[in-house]
Amino acid sequence: MNNETLSILLNVGIFAPLAGAVLVAIFNERQAKLMALLAMVISLVLGIAITANVGMAEDASSLMTNGYYGFQDIKWFGLEGYDISYQVGVDGISAFMLLLTIALFPLLVIYGWGREKKQAKLFYVMLLLLETGLLGFFVSLDMMLFYVFFELVLIPSSFLIGIWGNENRGEAALKFFIYTLLGSLLMLVGIIYMGIYAGEASGMSITTDYFAIQDAIQSGELPAFAAQAQWWLLLVFAISFSIKAPVFPLHTWQAQAYAESSTEGTVILAALLSKMGAYGFLRFCLPLFPEAIPSFTSIMAILGVIGIIYGAYMATVQNDLKKLLAYSSLSHMGFIILGIFAVNFVSVSGAVYQMLAHGVSTAALFLLVDMLERRYGSRMISDYRGLAKIAPTFTAIFMISVLASVGLPGLSGFVGEFMIMTGAFESSFIGKGITIFAAIGVVLAAIYLLNMFRNVMFGNLKEDLGEFAKPDSRERWVLIPMVLFMFWLGLYATPFLKPINQGTENLLKNAPQVTVVDNSHSEGDNH
Repeated sequence: MNNETLSILLNVGIFAPLAGAVLVAIFNERQAKLMALLAMVISLVLGIAITANVGMAEDASSLMTNGYYGFQDIKWFGLEGYDISYQVGVDGISAFMLLLTIALFPLLVIYGWGREKKQAKLFYVMLLLLETGLLGFFVSLDMMLFYVFFELVLIPSSFLIGIWGNENRGEAALKFFIYTLLGSLLMLVGIIYMGIYAGEASGMSITTDYFAIQDAIQSGELPAFAAQAQWWLLLVFAISFSIKAPVFPLHTWQAQAYAESSTEGTVILAALLSKMGAYGFLRFCLPLFPEAIPSFTSIMAILGVIGIIYGAYMATVQNDLKKLLAYSSLSHMGFIILGIFAVNFVSVSGAVYQMLAHGVSTAALFLLVDMLERRYGSRMISDYRGLAKIAPTFTAIFMISVLASVGLPGLSGFVGEFMIMTGAFESSFIGKGITIFAAIGVVLAAIYLLNMFRNVMFGNLKEDLGEFAKPDSRERWVLIPMVLFMFWLGLYATPFLKPINQGTENLLKNAPQVTVVDNSHSEGDNH
């Protein structure tokens, strides 16, 4: 498959959900669900074809342009002097975020297939718009295009919380919207600033071309991109991405939004939207601001570790299962932030791997909690006990998902977490003490997750629980692929690590002043 074919598949895959949203708006409610699923399946098939080619070709350079597969650059405006384009491409870092996105959306539609939705057409339109925004975000290589997709995600995700959420959904949606909007507006100011000065360097009025901006910053010839200016620019981007991730202390919207959102919204927030922040750090902060990164690594690593410990502590005192998983997600995102800002080949590859692994396990856990709530009308731990006696299959799936999140060897959470800790310990940018302290979070995760599992599943069965309805066919169709994927990620990492390592190597080459890699490339490939 050549680059032109990959480019066509990529663009059709991005906009198939958008076309599906138009069809959903035209057809009646009964057909809307089918149209939505069809559009998502088209993206899924095309996305799998793209991902299968990323990093797997013997002569990868024949499929790559500027280090990306399916690269395409189409100028948006005919105005002279304005270099703003539709520029997209996929590498080993974005490929699996693309795969996670296109896999989760159809699974969520299947999961809710038999249930009535208020304003069903609007619901599926929002889902499809959100999928388009996420796909576009992960493949954008023009800064303005990146911002457009970043903002596009905000609207439907706010609706999923505010319209189809729980009792306090309005407050949660408003807080999420304000936090994210303020962060993105700060980022827009940074993009415009970079675009103007990078444009001057290339003879343009403004350029938002990712590679042109990168070259202008890394040339070291422009006072506008001196170390102090890079520091402020990095701060602006870091605030925006930290809100989305979320990173302590900009996390205060998270627990309420996760708890009050619809099930679909919660899964997307935890599994995908949080990865937008981490991806932004990887794609834009590391390569664009080489002079400023060294002064940020320790700060961000410390905030990541605080998030690990704080999230774990808050999870231990929760009675609400959704809030427990929300704080657990905050803690796990702390490990990803630590891996990124260790700026080490192994830790960065591990962070990307953990983004994929956490997306799968946390999605499964939130769906399992929803299954409990639908059967018994509660998600409070104190309302359950002894479910293992009447729901062995459900208990087994829950146990696997919990152990994957804990990081048990052989399951998805272990590989990425091990690589993050190994790379961070050997990093030249953060102290070994920070990594050792972060290891406490691994122990705490085992404590609060296994304790939650024990309280819900074991002991004497509560009399008021009655019979447990076994997972039906649609629930099994959703959960079984997730469980199999957790084992695949834990037992056979090579198909994922090969393209991830390739993408990480390319990313760190574009940040030469911060890529003090303590491990050789060959060592990175062995993980």
